[in-house]
Amino acid sequence: MAELIAQPTVVPAVGTRPKRIEEYVGRVNTPGEAARTGKAVSIARMQSPAGWLEPGQVPEFDEYTVVLRGSLRVESRGPDGTPVVLDVAAGQAVIARRGEWVRYSTPGPDGAEYVAVCLPAFSPDTVHRDP
Repeated sequence: MAELIAQPTVVPAVGTRPKRIEEYVGRVNTPGEAARTGKAVSIARMQSPAGWLEPGQVPEFDEYTVVLRGSLRVESRGPDGTPVVLDVAAGQAVIARRGEWVRYSTPGPDGAEYVAVCLPAFSPDTVHRDP
């Protein structure tokens, strides 16, 4: 049977400026889902202001991101350790793989609105942010 998720839960964000995270599916808003299905995924809508920057991280999950508005900068490292910078515009998507260093920011004047899907679900204990 289909199940309505009437509203998200706003969860605390990390970074240089206030960012809004609305979790629709995940450890906070639907905590019984992983136990019921044996799977854990998180789906969240993000709204990042211009100038937002979060610490780098080496997460234990894959993150699939679709940019709806503005532009999201994604920094990572190539196989040889060289820096890779992707500016992901509205209508584009990016995949950040588990176990690889990544950092997100919105340096553009319009910030960004995007949807992030993490598999397994995002957890503060498995994101492994830089100090």
